[in-house]
Amino acid sequence: MSEPLASWSEFNVAMVGATAALAGLLIVAMSVNIAEIMKSATLPPRAASSIAALVLAITAGAFGLVPGQPVAAYGIEVLIAALVAGSFQVHAIRVVAGERRVAPIERVLKSIAGVLPVAAFLAGAVLVIAGTVEIGLIVMAVGSVLSIIAALIIAWVVLVEVLR
Repeated sequence: MSEPLASWSEFNVAMVGATAALAGLLIVAMSVNIAEIMKSATLPPRAASSIAALVLAITAGAFGLVPGQPVAAYGIEVLIAALVAGSFQVHAIRVVAGERRVAPIERVLKSIAGVLPVAAFLAGAVLVIAGTVEIGLIVMAVGSVLSIIAALIIAWVVLVEVLR
């Protein structure tokens, strides 16, 4: 593991554990209300994008722990993972945008929580690849925290709001 990544190892270990546990809990929470969730056009893709953001945080943290890895390789790995997670978010945005009975501002609010973590990982990966390693790693750390926040928001929606 290169020196810049080594200094982030404790953070990465903590984030991998926390995000993996939260991803599991989110999947269990969704399974409790799966019938109600599936009645909604927007909840399944939003939930999938939330899990994808958590998997992105898990992946970024795990790749950051690979011994002997060049920093540029790490940036490329996170960039690819962010693009995959981003595809889930793009799908969710398209579905939410098609929800015409909902006010435009509400559609934006439904989408923003999922966009922010993926955007942070994309920006961080580009910064790392470009050689601005420390700033890129900080931006990715923000992405990890935003992934948790977004997952908690979606967990609230699928556990509580779906039953209102």
